[in-house]
Amino acid sequence: MSNTPKIRVRVRQADGDTCILEVHGELTTFAEDQLMAAYNEACDRNVRNILLNFNGLEYMSSSGIGLLVTLLIRAQRQQKRLLACGLDDHYRHIFELTRLNEAISLHPDEASALAAAATPAAQAYP
Repeated sequence: MSNTPKIRVRVRQADGDTCILEVHGELTTFAEDQLMAAYNEACDRNVRNILLNFNGLEYMSSSGIGLLVTLLIRAQRQQKRLLACGLDDHYRHIFELTRLNEAISLHPDEASALAAAATPAAQAYP
């Protein structure tokens, strides 16, 4: 396996409170720099919500899941809410098995995720 990252993460502003991180390609250990840079760019925009759009996801390894856990910890420390959309059934099931779905709210599409982001979060991080 090559060390060349096969991922692109595009940051898009949805509104004043939400940024979207569009994940394209493979979320593996080699994606750390791109994912964290995109997360930092979103945080620099002073948003409360960060939506991970996985419509362009081709593959996610166990290391990729680990990166999401790292991202979740950072988000919780910075009082950001993480949401996700665009996961296929396989990756949705992995989120359920790892219980990531309890901390990152899953939505079928971007529109429903943005609607959820617009509502005040219940105490998301007890």
